[in-house]
Amino acid sequence: MFSRSLLLTGLLLALCCTTKGATAGEKDKLPAKFEENKHCFQCHSQQFYTFDNPVSERKERKAMNPNFVYNPQEFYKGVHRNFACTDCHAPEYETFPHNAELRLEPKYACIDCHGGDPEYEKYHFEAVEEDFNKSVHATRHSEDFTCWMCHDPHSYRPMTHGNHTITEIVTYHNNTCKRCHNNSYNFQRISDSIKPALETIHSFLPNFELHFSNVRCIECHTSAQDTLWVHHNILPKKEARRNCIECHSSNTILLGSLYKYQNLETRKSRGFVNSVILNEAYLIGANRNEYVNLLSFIIFGLTLTGIAIHIVLRILKK
Repeated sequence: MFSRSLLLTGLLLALCCTTKGATAGEKDKLPAKFEENKHCFQCHSQQFYTFDNPVSERKERKAMNPNFVYNPQEFYKGVHRNFACTDCHAPEYETFPHNAELRLEPKYACIDCHGGDPEYEKYHFEAVEEDFNKSVHATRHSEDFTCWMCHDPHSYRPMTHGNHTITEIVTYHNNTCKRCHNNSYNFQRISDSIKPALETIHSFLPNFELHFSNVRCIECHTSAQDTLWVHHNILPKKEARRNCIECHSSNTILLGSLYKYQNLETRKSRGFVNSVILNEAYLIGANRNEYVNLLSFIIFGLTLTGIAIHIVLRILKK
């Protein structure tokens, strides 16, 4: 019991220090159901748990199924931080040992709670569901492929709605994809095939690691949907973008996807086109400087003029 108390005390201190992901009004207060959730996290935040066995009348120590171990700090930084475990899971889970039949109950989907709710209308959950239903995740897999395959309800954070940098957004979103597409164990939860390494699949890219650390997978693997903050229609691989110019140009598609989260900033500064991108990186083709472009045209024009004059003078002197 002492170790559990120590764990929960440490969690409380961590929550007081870790506020990123919570809104301004939530930073200075504990999550609404913090005390209520202690009962579950006493076991489900640890690799091993102990319990009193009424049959043998002994205290036993067991290994927790790793699929059911959750990090309380990540949960309380997530979008569901004010939820009680039993808001989504059956109240019967409060009784231990848990009834095995409870695991067979269907899990809630996002639309079950947020659909048709005016408070969440700005997030377009209905449009997200419609977009997702067109994707290969929905059309090529069973109904078992739900929101939670990508968005863990115990840790999900809406990165694009906070004060996060583009680098943080890219890392978080790409790690979501990597959990299956770069992990053979997770990938085979829905497929019998062996997934090649991401570097092999993307061998056509000049610098895979540089691309992967600066742009999200969904920039190339989703269809454009202006009404959605994050696109969910994952396209078949044959329809993925491979044209470099779509990103590496002054009319880059990234302004309508990755960089639209910062599009309130000026897109022209000191002559640079799409200067918002310069806050994070220099993107070849998308960050051309208009003054440098003009100067290069003038120099090129003067050079051609000089050559033309030289040719004319040579002809006249013959």
